[in-house]
Amino acid sequence: MQEEKKQQQRPLSWFWKWFLNNQAVTSLLVILLVLLIVLLFTKVSYLLEPVGQFLAIVGLPIVLAGILYYLMNPVVDYFEKRGINRIYTIIALFILVVGLIVWGMVVIIPQIQDQIVSFTTNLPSYLDTMNTKMDEILSSPWLAQFKDQAEQVTNRLTSSLGEIIQSVSKVTVQGVGNFVGAVATILVAVITMPFILFYLLKDGKQLAPYFVKFMPTKMRKPTLKVLKEMNDQVSSYIRGQLTVAFAVAVMFIIGFWVIGLDYAVTLGIAAGFLNLIPYLGSFLAMVPAIFLGLVAGPVMLVKVLVLFVIEQTIEGRFISPLVLGSQLSIHPVTILLVLLTSGKLFGIVGVMLGIPVYAAAKVIITHIFEWYKDVSNLYEEEHAEEQDPG
Repeated sequence: MQEEKKQQQRPLSWFWKWFLNNQAVTSLLVILLVLLIVLLFTKVSYLLEPVGQFLAIVGLPIVLAGILYYLMNPVVDYFEKRGINRIYTIIALFILVVGLIVWGMVVIIPQIQDQIVSFTTNLPSYLDTMNTKMDEILSSPWLAQFKDQAEQVTNRLTSSLGEIIQSVSKVTVQGVGNFVGAVATILVAVITMPFILFYLLKDGKQLAPYFVKFMPTKMRKPTLKVLKEMNDQVSSYIRGQLTVAFAVAVMFIIGFWVIGLDYAVTLGIAAGFLNLIPYLGSFLAMVPAIFLGLVAGPVMLVKVLVLFVIEQTIEGRFISPLVLGSQLSIHPVTILLVLLTSGKLFGIVGVMLGIPVYAAAKVIITHIFEWYKDVSNLYEEEHAEEQDPG
């Protein structure tokens, strides 16, 4: 009787063993579960609207506080190791930041405002100068055949610029309510962010252990490991990117001032902010500089291009390797794809935060995959081949 039962159970047990240990079947099941979860969320999305509204309110101050936390926390830890109370260091840093903000409002912001107003006022004359220079260039005999095409392109650019200005004006008039809402959000962020930052700097190290207490005992150590790796990835990236962006801003401000280009402070600060976008920021920052170089003349254009080459060499060969290194281990193509996707989905916020979010998600997915390999036993042959010295 027992042998007959075993013979009846063998085909069924063999089928389930093959079914569950088949890599393709397991992958399809995982994809199916993910799609079912997404479908479920789409059906009950109205339940998540309060959560979305809450995150829209508290998201900005939390993000700002997190960025400043990663910048200030190493300083607080450094002085704490030397016997200085964390609260005293935090208060000193707050006073320093407030002083820098006041200095920026008194010195830097008026210059930026004057330069933006001056650029806006002179923009029509700059465009006329560009058209004149283009006509002079195309008047040469060997470029005469391209004159009609160039005039069409110039006219299209001019008309497009006019349309953009009109659309911006309409949006500005129509979006007064949105503007008021944005100002209110920024005010809430400015008011609440210092309190969040203070408690992050004071008790930030206790957040992960406190969070892990609510998890099963066997999952606490792996979860702490994942959270630590995520924190290391995000903190090193944010500190490195902000340090490089500051260095780029300083180099461009000094460089533009040395070559005598107008609006040096505004262009340099814009270059620093745009440098937070990997690979694309520096090139985007050079567009207005090249435009002003063309308006000023060929000599200034050559100076701008030479300055750009020098800045890229210093940044690529010295500053970025020294500050950033290879901490994220992300391929440049992957970075570009992440930037394009996050920018399309979430706009400028997605472009700024897409890479650190991807780095954190990569840590989680890597650990989940390692756990899946141990549980599923689908990769035993691969491990055996790696361990085999032959």
